[in-house]
Amino acid sequence: MNLLQQLGRRALDMLAAWGHGALFFWELLKAVPAGLGRFSLVVTQIHAIGNRSLVIILASGLAVGFVLALQLYNTLTNFGAAESLGLVVNLSLVRELGPVVTALLFAGRAGTSLTAEIGLMKAGEQIAAMELMAIDPRKRVLAPRFIAGVIAMPLLAALFSAVGILGAWVVAVGLIGIDAGNFWSIQQNGVDVWRDVGNGVVKSAVFGVICTAVALYQGYETEATPEGVAYATTRTVVTASLGVLAMDFILTALMFSNP
Repeated sequence: MNLLQQLGRRALDMLAAWGHGALFFWELLKAVPAGLGRFSLVVTQIHAIGNRSLVIILASGLAVGFVLALQLYNTLTNFGAAESLGLVVNLSLVRELGPVVTALLFAGRAGTSLTAEIGLMKAGEQIAAMELMAIDPRKRVLAPRFIAGVIAMPLLAALFSAVGILGAWVVAVGLIGIDAGNFWSIQQNGVDVWRDVGNGVVKSAVFGVICTAVALYQGYETEATPEGVAYATTRTVVTASLGVLAMDFILTALMFSNP
């Protein structure tokens, strides 16, 4: 009975946490129109979230492009399809690797920053001071950051994919010796803007919602202590990463399962 009671208590606690998170997300969505009215704050947060993540995004995209070109060339050569290298790299990046890897990097860099920032504001009683002055922290603090994260994620994913394709071109043409015209022309003929690129943009936007909402929730609901903020940043990375991977499977099944 003790074991069953503990399992039941754990299940109820988990359901309560999910319900609390869902209510927080609903309140955050209701605050979005007010956040859109604070355009200067949104622009500031786009710079803080997006521009300061550029270095790791671009460096990672370039490295992924290098490795993809080398690995896929060795595999495609065995099947006599080396000329399809550019197409395979492009589809791999815009459909899957670009949105997913960018989201994971976003959660580790920008997500933890958002959680720590909101958590420190709560620990420093700035959130409580806003509430005492009849200022809704969701509209003034959370909504602009949420909007900025949703906008920044597709842009970062697009840059990741573009730099990755450029890195693959450098390796394929410069090192392997594939014809440059063939590398680009097969991509032009084989990549569909709406089905491939468009679905990748939709994926990255959904991942932006997940990562940003999780980061803001963990920061807003954290204990107002240094230890609580530290634990919240860890939970942000773990929860956001698992959410991105789970949603990636669902979106891939919905988008690409049917021809």
